[in-house]
Amino acid sequence: MRPQECCVLIPSLSPDERLPAYVKELLAAEFGLILVVDDGSSAEYQKFFDEIAGWERCHVLHHEVNRGKGAALRTGFAYLKEHTHLQGMITADSDGQHTVPDTLKLAAELSDKEELLLGSRDFSKNNPNVPPKSRFGNRMTSAVFRVLYGHWLPDTQTGLRAFPRTLTDFMLSVSGDRFEYEMNMLIQCAGQKIPMRAVTIETIYHEENKGTHFHPIRDSWRIYKLLLGTFLRYSAASIISFLVDYAVLWVMMFYVFKDRPDITLLGIPFSFKALVATPIARVCSAPLNFLLNKSFVFQSHSSGAVVRYIVLAVCSLVVTTFLFGFLDHFVTINALHIPLKIIIDILMYIVNFRIQKAWVFPAQKAEKTN
Repeated sequence: MRPQECCVLIPSLSPDERLPAYVKELLAAEFGLILVVDDGSSAEYQKFFDEIAGWERCHVLHHEVNRGKGAALRTGFAYLKEHTHLQGMITADSDGQHTVPDTLKLAAELSDKEELLLGSRDFSKNNPNVPPKSRFGNRMTSAVFRVLYGHWLPDTQTGLRAFPRTLTDFMLSVSGDRFEYEMNMLIQCAGQKIPMRAVTIETIYHEENKGTHFHPIRDSWRIYKLLLGTFLRYSAASIISFLVDYAVLWVMMFYVFKDRPDITLLGIPFSFKALVATPIARVCSAPLNFLLNKSFVFQSHSSGAVVRYIVLAVCSLVVTTFLFGFLDHFVTINALHIPLKIIIDILMYIVNFRIQKAWVFPAQKAEKTN
């Protein structure tokens, strides 16, 4: 997409001279509009905004009080939707971490295809420009996002992002007023199967990122609360179901079928009590688990969820039952039967979370701008 078809949206709080310098370079690169959102900066910083507002192809919006980066981005998106016909939206930070060549790079990669482009910095150990705490935080967040949402994003906290106009309504629907908004954007894109693509950009940190408005404890809590929110609810529902499942399993294995000998199926030895007790316990706990996941965890209204859940539950039960039955045959110490089952269930636990989120209880599609 040509720069003339794109707007660069810059949320800003208490900027310095780097903001007007960056805007001047963007104007020289012939971007269609530079939109700056002043997120409640005090009077001493208004000179920077006034300077920018006087330039052609620039516009400044103001929040009377600080409302947060997410709120500033949505203010900008709403303005672009209502007052422009530009086809490309690029968000950038005002602290000098995003260069004009990188901004142009995202514009060139942008098309009418509904996807989110992420300007991704290099957080590898070979890059000396990255402060250790930033490297660790980004790598940790990327790993957690990969496990829970199925996408490896090398830079989940980048502020340099681009998307086509058709995704504006979707971006306006994303919740979160502060730094957590950008993480929620990634989570919602993953849930609604909107492609996300990393575009490599330069890694720049000024004085180890001392000028950032990111609060390490408060904003990290908001981000991880979003990142892990659904998973923690899923964990709570699973613990309740686990207690029911293992109570029934214990009764079946150590009271009802405790003296039954092992059996052989197709030449493979199996523990009879594990083979029979596992499905009985799961039949008792599965209905409860479905109701909790549907109403409490994923808050789904999908009419086909029960059928998909049954299919997943049956497949999971078959895998768990035969794997436990086979491995339990080799366990000769009673105290190890239940721990073995727990290990198997933990592995299936992660797999089932991903499948339930993506297939059984899929997120409702948001409307998009035409």
